[in-house]
Amino acid sequence: MARKCRLTYTATLMLLLITWKESTYCNGLTVSPPKNLVITDPGHLGQLEITWNPPDSLPNVTECSVRYQLEYNTYRESWASIRTSKRTYTAQFDLMKDVRVRIYTLLSGTCTNDTMIKSTDYTEVIQKSPSTGVLGTEVLDFKCVFHNMEYTECQWRRSEKIPDNSLQKLYFWHKELGQAEECPKYKTSGGVTIGCTFADVPLPVFTDINFCLNGSSPEGPLKPTFASLQIQNHVKCAATKKLHLQTGPDKFELHWEHPDGKVPGHCLEYEVEHTQEGPDGKKSSTKSLPGGRTSLSLSIDINKTHCFRVRSKVHKYCASTSYWSDWSHPVCHPDQKDVTPEPDAIWDAIPVYIYIAVAIIALLVLSLCAWAMFKLKKPVQEKKVESLLTSLFARRPLLGPTQA
Repeated sequence: MARKCRLTYTATLMLLLITWKESTYCNGLTVSPPKNLVITDPGHLGQLEITWNPPDSLPNVTECSVRYQLEYNTYRESWASIRTSKRTYTAQFDLMKDVRVRIYTLLSGTCTNDTMIKSTDYTEVIQKSPSTGVLGTEVLDFKCVFHNMEYTECQWRRSEKIPDNSLQKLYFWHKELGQAEECPKYKTSGGVTIGCTFADVPLPVFTDINFCLNGSSPEGPLKPTFASLQIQNHVKCAATKKLHLQTGPDKFELHWEHPDGKVPGHCLEYEVEHTQEGPDGKKSSTKSLPGGRTSLSLSIDINKTHCFRVRSKVHKYCASTSYWSDWSHPVCHPDQKDVTPEPDAIWDAIPVYIYIAVAIIALLVLSLCAWAMFKLKKPVQEKKVESLLTSLFARRPLLGPTQA
C-alpha cells in the first residue's frame, strides 16, 4: 500500500513537471524580459514611479496579450507582486533601505495555445539607500493618532544621540498635494520639538499619507525617518462622559452613551472595569463588549461597594489599528460623596513651601509698615524740637551793656 502511494505521488510530480514545461515552452516559444527599467523619485517621500519598455524581440502577438509581472520589496519589509498590462506603476518604499524591483514578461492567448508563458529571466534594478545623516540620530516611536476623527497629532521621541541645538522638521505628502509640505503647527516641550498637530489642516481618510522626519545639527544632517499610514486606522476616541447605574434587588444595570465625536457607534467596542470592595478587600475585573453594545447587567452583593468605568476603541472590522480611549469617570453604588476634611487634616495637607511663602510675605508686610510709620513720625518729631527751642529763647531776657 505504501509503495502504491509513493508511485502515485511520483506520477503526480512528473505530470506537474510536464505541464509546467509545456506552459513555459509551448511549441518552443519563449519571451524575453522587459528592458529600460527605471525608478524615479518625484519627491513624494517614498512613493516612487517605476517605468519600463517591452522587450526588443517579441513573437507575433496579434493573437496574444502581453502583460508584465512586477515584484518589489515594500516599506513593510515584505515582497509584493502585481501583474499589469501597463508599462508604469507607483509603489511605496522605505527610502532608508535598498529599493529592489524586478520585472518579467508574460505572454498568453491563442499563439500560446491559451497557456501562460513567462520569461525565464527578469530585469532588475537595485537602488541603494542614501548613507546620509549622523548615525543613531533617527527619531524613536514615531506615531500618529486621529483623535476622535476630528484632528491628527503625530508624536515622536528624540534619540539620545541627537546633538544639542539640533533642529527637526516634519514633512508630509498625500495624493491631494502636488509636493510635500511642512508641518503646519509643531508641538514643543522644553524648547524641543516632539510632535505636530494637524487641526486647521486636516488630513484625508482612506488615503496613504507619507511622512518624513529629518533635521540638521552642528555635527551634520540628522538621519531621516520615513513612515506611511492611513489615519482612519489610528483613531483614539474621546472618553465616555455619560454613565447611568440602575440598581435592583439583586443586580446592576449599567448604561452609557457613545462618546462625543465623529466615530460611528457601530464601529466601537467597549471595555467595562468593575471594582468591588468589601470586608475581604478590593477586587477588579474587566469585561469586553463587542459590536457597539452600550449596556451591562451584573448580579451584585449588596454588602460590597461597586464602582464601574468604561473605555472604548474602534474594532477591527472598521480599522486595522486603533487606540483605547481614556477611562470614564467612575460611577459607584452606594454613591461615594466628597467628605469635608477635618481642620487638622486641612492644615496637614498644606505643603511646607506654602508656610514658607506666607512667612516671607508677612515679614515683608511688617517691614513695609514699620518703614512707613517711621517716615510719618520723623517730620512730627522735628517740628516738636523746633517749637521747644523757639519757646526757650523767647522767654530768656537779652543781656544789654552794664550800666554804671
